[in-house]
Amino acid sequence: MKNLFPLFFAVFFLFSALPARAQDAPFPGVQNIPFPGQAVEGTTSLPPAPGAPVVPFIDLSVRNPATGQEVAFSLQLLLLLTVLSLAPSIIILMTSFLRISIVLDFVKRALSLQQVPPNQVLMGIALFMTIFIMWPTLNTVYTGAIRPLSRGELSVEEAYREAEAPFRIFMYRQMRNHPENIRLFMAMRGLERPNTLADVPTYVLVPAFILNELTVAFRIGIMLFIPFIVIDMVVASALMSMGMIMLPPVMISMPFKLILFILVDGWSLLTDQLVRSFL
Repeated sequence: MKNLFPLFFAVFFLFSALPARAQDAPFPGVQNIPFPGQAVEGTTSLPPAPGAPVVPFIDLSVRNPATGQEVAFSLQLLLLLTVLSLAPSIIILMTSFLRISIVLDFVKRALSLQQVPPNQVLMGIALFMTIFIMWPTLNTVYTGAIRPLSRGELSVEEAYREAEAPFRIFMYRQMRNHPENIRLFMAMRGLERPNTLADVPTYVLVPAFILNELTVAFRIGIMLFIPFIVIDMVVASALMSMGMIMLPPVMISMPFKLILFILVDGWSLLTDQLVRSFL
């Protein structure tokens, strides 16, 4: 034990001296490492605030007209805005849109369909079919009235006459074989019987054309309903003979209607006959 005492004393002295050296130099050789030269200095400055957005200034001034031309221009602008507000009614009532939209609605009801196809889809089909059918008339109006008016070659009144003529010819052609509506409105106005199209005023031609389109559309609708009514009658009779009185016949007849409509390529036949009815 006496020989071990100096050894214990030396170990104790060694461990007591270690913390002092650790405080002096925790990592030997670190003091000699230089600081990286590519370090970026920090900054606390903020970027400049963005400028205020630039909003254009629109000035609308109203003043008294100085000349008669300015008065005429104001009246022409008012007339143009009125025509634009009436444009949907003109498209619906003075073109083929009326007949096509009514016939498509008849087809939907004849097939006993409630939500398919949606009304927006049917109106879209009617609109593009109207553009297809009315394209020659619209092209004539553009080349004879709108383009010369934009170039200053025609006045507003002359352009109106040039744009009115193609629509009058189109409406009169649809009533060529059934002029009784024209005679009806002419008699209600107390006018003489017309000999030519020029003798028929536009305010008489338009309502006569509307009645004619309604009549033709209802005739086509009746022809479309007949085969589907036969299917409804056969299905209803079959259900009654089997004692299924509580089962709605529409649920059974609608698939048979759709099968018949698809087998005969109904959409193509309907579109072809509608277009041919305007030729």
